Amino acid sequence: MSGGPGPDGGPTRVALVGPAHPYKGGGARHTTELAHRLRALGHPTVIESWRAQYPSALYPGRQTITDPEGEPYPGTRRALAWYRPDGWWHTGRRLAGEADLVVLTLFSPVQIPAYLGVLAGVRSRRAGTRVVALCHNVLPHERGAVDVSLTRALLRRVDGVLTHAPDQALLAEGLRAQRGSRPVVAEMPPHLPETGGARPAVPGERRRLLFLGIVRPYKGVDVLLRALADGAPRDVALTVAGEFWGGPGELSELATELGIAHRVRFREGYVPAPDLPALFAAADAVVLPYRTATASQNVWLAHEHGVPVVATSAGTLADHVRDGVDGLLCAPGDPEDLARALKRFYAPGEPERLRAGVRPVDAEPYWTAYTGRLLEA
Repeated sequence: MSGGPGPDGGPTRVALVGPAHPYKGGGARHTTELAHRLRALGHPTVIESWRAQYPSALYPGRQTITDPEGEPYPGTRRALAWYRPDGWWHTGRRLAGEADLVVLTLFSPVQIPAYLGVLAGVRSRRAGTRVVALCHNVLPHERGAVDVSLTRALLRRVDGVLTHAPDQALLAEGLRAQRGSRPVVAEMPPHLPETGGARPAVPGERRRLLFLGIVRPYKGVDVLLRALADGAPRDVALTVAGEFWGGPGELSELATELGIAHRVRFREGYVPAPDLPALFAAADAVVLPYRTATASQNVWLAHEHGVPVVATSAGTLADHVRDGVDGLLCAPGDPEDLARALKRFYAPGEPERLRAGVRPVDAEPYWTAYTGRLLEA
């Protein structure tokens, strides 16, 4: 594998700063899987995780789970807390003595004050340790007043930046203002929860669609409701399963206004991995009506369970859906185009034909490329 040897030309000692079990969701799974992959390649790796990552007022959903969604990483420490600034600096100083590369996994600007403290601790030792920001999102889809200034402060201080899409790299480059190396792009690799596998396929149509994931405005569930009212046959229903930031009230009112409340089921709350196969088995397709996106695991997760996907072309979604083969694509933020796609999906025989085209993703090539690009960053 290319890039990133330790100072003696040997393996790179890596510290990943980010969420791991008992934190839930794709971020924790990504950090954990990355640690496993790096260690398997011969790079000694630790995860520096959190005992308290966000104030509850800033993350209204459920933050932790009891049962892990994959194999936990044994070299995981949980010392960081958002309310202990002294611990940020001490953690960075300790990591500078242990690691050749410190990777700050950025999901939200809320993390950045702590990351700046970790970075200051690393720099205080002058040990030659390099620091890379691994940006799941360079900036949030829904931005607050200080998000740009916080992100700029971090990206201008680190040695390298890795993003998951070219447009995100351009955004990061602008914030860095040509300070240091150009951001590296690496496609997000699969890091799916262990669900026990797909249920045996049952012939025929379910007459039900599925939206899965955190429900926030940029995910476009309101667009999906409008398209369902205009595009899908009247006997087709929808399940919206996930955590609703702000509650399901507005979407429930919209469904009533559109006359489809009897066709929409809101399954509020985080969906644990063992519950996923039943949700997928009950759906003809997963619908991802995102207005904007960087990277999502939900296309691969649906395909892992044999289900086609109707998605917008936002972000990298279009890279994972073969239009007309294992799913359908439409324009983001456009209820009429999504309605057109739903009509096309429910043409006679089309659900079965698209289901037959679904294949699980091969994760290995993605991870080989990803770990190499990270060490180059």
